[in-house]
Amino acid sequence: MNTNPSRSLLHRRTGLAATAVAIAVSGAALVPAAATAAPGGPKAAPWAETAYRGGVHVVEGTGENQDVLDGTVFADKNQNSVQDRNEQGLAGVTVSNGRDVTTTDSHGRYELPAFDNMTVFVTQPRGYQVPVDEDNVAQFFYHHLPEGSPELRYGGIAPTGALPDEVNFPLAKSQLTQSPEQHCVIGGDIQTYNLDEVEYARAGAFADLAARTDYAGCGVTFIGDVVGDDLSLYPQTRELAGMLNGPARFLPGNHDLDLDATTSEHTFDTFRANLGPEYYSYDAGKVHVVALNTVEYRAGTAYTGALDDQQLEWLRNDIAQVPEDRLIVLAAHIPLLDYADQGEGRHQVAQVREIYDILQGREAVAVGGHTHSLENLREGDSLAGWSQLFGVEGLPFTHITSGAISGDWFSGRQLDGGYPTALQRDGGVPGVLTLDVKNATFQERFTVRGEDDAHQMALGLNTPRYREWYAANLANRGSAPAFENPLAVSREDLAGGTWLTTNFWLGSTGSTVKVALDGGQAVEAVRTQQMQGEGQLVGAEWSDPAAVQEQLVHGGSIADRSMHLWRLELPADLAAGEHTAEVTATDVHGRTFTETITFEITE
Repeated sequence: MNTNPSRSLLHRRTGLAATAVAIAVSGAALVPAAATAAPGGPKAAPWAETAYRGGVHVVEGTGENQDVLDGTVFADKNQNSVQDRNEQGLAGVTVSNGRDVTTTDSHGRYELPAFDNMTVFVTQPRGYQVPVDEDNVAQFFYHHLPEGSPELRYGGIAPTGALPDEVNFPLAKSQLTQSPEQHCVIGGDIQTYNLDEVEYARAGAFADLAARTDYAGCGVTFIGDVVGDDLSLYPQTRELAGMLNGPARFLPGNHDLDLDATTSEHTFDTFRANLGPEYYSYDAGKVHVVALNTVEYRAGTAYTGALDDQQLEWLRNDIAQVPEDRLIVLAAHIPLLDYADQGEGRHQVAQVREIYDILQGREAVAVGGHTHSLENLREGDSLAGWSQLFGVEGLPFTHITSGAISGDWFSGRQLDGGYPTALQRDGGVPGVLTLDVKNATFQERFTVRGEDDAHQMALGLNTPRYREWYAANLANRGSAPAFENPLAVSREDLAGGTWLTTNFWLGSTGSTVKVALDGGQAVEAVRTQQMQGEGQLVGAEWSDPAAVQEQLVHGGSIADRSMHLWRLELPADLAAGEHTAEVTATDVHGRTFTETITFEITE
């Protein structure tokens, strides 16, 4: 569907009506943790009643100079998207054509060089919000492609014709984005391949987000693989966004490509037409969010993680405009670096060191998707692959791989909540990431689909009997017989090495996991992957048994490695009978989560 009505007054979309779905989750495979309170903060007014709805004002006519685009950024007091006589232009606002970056003058005016296939966009400043359309999709951009896209299966961008007289960007004053307290939601890999999966997403993460009201300022950024190759599903994605209580923004992934494009400049035209620019930035509070396109694709070749020269130039120019006291959130589909694919260059970003140079001295956090795993990588963490491929010996700041809304591609057994288990390749669970920010300091928070924020770990037992079952059934993924009596441990199991495992999904370097057996003194468990320059530890010994026992039986990826798994070896002299272990996980921010597991020692 084409979405660039360049000759119309307002550059906006009309979407389908959306309804939130209330669900009750049962049949979960893992025991929930003890409850802890979610972050507080003032409650926002109902989004449906207060959202600033409108669009970019494209002034009809042919500009005198087709090499320069100009316009005004203005305070839209009456929220009609048109600059009226009493509405002032806003000075010092950043506007870009995707390469050059400028700021508005004292009257809110800007000028930018014009070129074919550019997208012009405004960087939302603190204290203001850009309009959203009826589907809550942020409207802050204008595509210029005079002849339109070449013939593409999914349509691409309609012809825009000659450069218009002006492109004006309306903004509404906002206490929500002025506040130093922000909650920025990051949604990874919705990746729906069909309408059934759209409904799984609706019943899962989108229903959860529809019940939340804490993100109306910073909004939700969906970081790529919005759909699964079938770009005709974008209208359904937009309808899901209509469930939100805040603005929705998107960036592209490798499954959002126009695969029939013959040149790289048109590989994301359908994404752009439906959802917005490939890359951009915006401010909320003291947060500067930079959304990058880290997918490079040339017709007939495999995609790879990279930024082209134009985007890299834009990034330098964009960051140069950002005050030093801001937190920079760098969002991308393919992560800058990650654990899951640490030895594969194409699943990380080739220009990672150049990006680090651009951000040197800044408070920053990088968030990525793509890998369908959860990773909380801290400053100083290192892996062999990063050193060998990129010459990176330690991370300069936190990198978080956000997990996927689709989890493991909606695989596994169906749950009563209306979606499959979809346990990920590291044993992580589907959900969304939130960065809770005050001024320029953040804390990361993961919300499991269908659960509250207290549910942060899964416990299991890794016994010799489990490892034998694992080896015997690794080739039978999705059809393996169930592992019988997973909480029974024999004397032979104890003698052969049995670990109580804790998959602390957002655990990281600096986190601790302690285990108290039968009310005794707590003992610290050992993290399997130390992140001190080693390679991945892979196999049954390093796996998450709670996840694998689901995955081998019901299908999906196998959690045979993880950077957030802790183990405690059970004493060989444990008495026969029932035992209870209380596990307390503490993250780097001092937040604690507690869960228990009961198992039996058999003679």
